[in-house]
Amino acid sequence: MTTNSEISLPGMKVSIIGASTTTFGELWDVSPRALAREVVIGAMKDAGIMPQDIGALFVGNMLSGMLGSQEHLGAFFAEELGFHGAAAFKIEGACASGSLALHNAVNAIISGQYETVAVLGVEKMTDHRPEDVATALMGAGSSQERAAGCTFPGLYAILARVHMQEYGTTREDLAAVAVKNHFHASLNPHSQFKKPITMEAVLRSHAVADPLTLLDCSPISDGAAALVLTSDKRQATRDKKPISIIASCVSTDSLGLAQRDSLTELKATKDAATRAYKIAALSVKDIDLIELHDCFTIAELLALEDLGVTKKGDAAGLLRRGAFTLGRAPHVVVNPSGGLKGCGHPIGATGVKQVVEIVEQLRGAAGARQVSGARVGLAHNVGGTGATAVVHILAR
Repeated sequence: MTTNSEISLPGMKVSIIGASTTTFGELWDVSPRALAREVVIGAMKDAGIMPQDIGALFVGNMLSGMLGSQEHLGAFFAEELGFHGAAAFKIEGACASGSLALHNAVNAIISGQYETVAVLGVEKMTDHRPEDVATALMGAGSSQERAAGCTFPGLYAILARVHMQEYGTTREDLAAVAVKNHFHASLNPHSQFKKPITMEAVLRSHAVADPLTLLDCSPISDGAAALVLTSDKRQATRDKKPISIIASCVSTDSLGLAQRDSLTELKATKDAATRAYKIAALSVKDIDLIELHDCFTIAELLALEDLGVTKKGDAAGLLRRGAFTLGRAPHVVVNPSGGLKGCGHPIGATGVKQVVEIVEQLRGAAGARQVSGARVGLAHNVGGTGATAVVHILAR
């Protein structure tokens, strides 16, 4: 049984007036404080505002307590950023932490409690041993999965195997996701991986959890991203044209796979997307670009089907033929940033970075990866194996 939360925007728009992201990657010499300063100051500069204009700060982060022994991130970063007296919150929802922070920020503005707020997504992962990171990440799984020794590559490998059995999906179909997203990442100056890869390289990379290989999996990453949101029409029209958030929806499902009715879909994604399209008064055919949650290559296939971009079982064939790639109209462009797979996946920053990418695309400021004529974008962020799904729709 899924549950949902949705935001309706009667008679008003929540505008994004500032956006910024760091480069994602193995940022050994950069602290979380420095990452946060870079993006929040960058987003405020983009918005043309000062720290005293910020009424609240929403921080998306998953692992700061388990890996960094610091849970009080709202006050931690408010102090660092000079947001004296501002309300500050840490929001955690596994890999969906960043988009949940944005969802709460939108709610806060709609309620009238705050006029202008900042959203920060941040994660520092590479300072820690891979086995410690893997253990911490499984905090997003069920107790039964942890007791069985499961990891997230193993859980997504189960989803891949079932999809293969039911729809004839092949290893080549999965590899096509990685090839596309690394090509897009090669055009993105902020990406962790800046070189295209081949189908053969994906298929020959080391096995992680059959059928997933190393190049089917998103990396461990450091990075941060930030947004400034406002309901103030004066602020929203000062310099750059604002980007409107026209839908923000959250849905949840069981933590563990064993409790699911189906292993070939994420019901939380389907539910959040259906409600977002209804609120935005749009259909999936109106979407020009999608930043979706490709933590593993199978996750992109599932998301394309669950978001309604393709029918169930059809995503693989379209991907194999090069659909959803820049310059391959008429299909929607998917993960022009490179996605989690190519751009990187610092857990708490990912959901915010997805929206930063859409803001740049809708402004026409995405450079070599620009989606021509982009007017509407969708961001899809998942926590765990689909226990949480968040969908935002943005328009200019």
